[in-house]
Amino acid sequence: MPKQSAPQELAGIAPKLVEITDEVLFADVWERPGLSPRDRSLVTVSVLAALYRGEQLGYHLGVALDNGLSAEELSEAITHLAFYAGWPNAMTAITRLKQITDARDA
Repeated sequence: MPKQSAPQELAGIAPKLVEITDEVLFADVWERPGLSPRDRSLVTVSVLAALYRGEQLGYHLGVALDNGLSAEELSEAITHLAFYAGWPNAMTAITRLKQITDARDA
């Protein structure tokens, strides 16, 4: 899987945010040995879906698929969190997952 990175087009307006995203979040936190990238993706997708963070969710659904989670596993996680995080959040997340898997299948 390619190394994760903040959107570099944001460096012109928020260079420090891009720098700490790359150096702290992606190069340190995501690389810690306590969880596999697959498990980190499952946690990240679940939290983003639960908090209705759609702009970040799409990217991380793609990362989750790249990190070995299947569309079926992500669908099951989203279905499960519907009862804890709210139906609208789950419906939004599952719609994004469908868009991403459809695009990858095309």
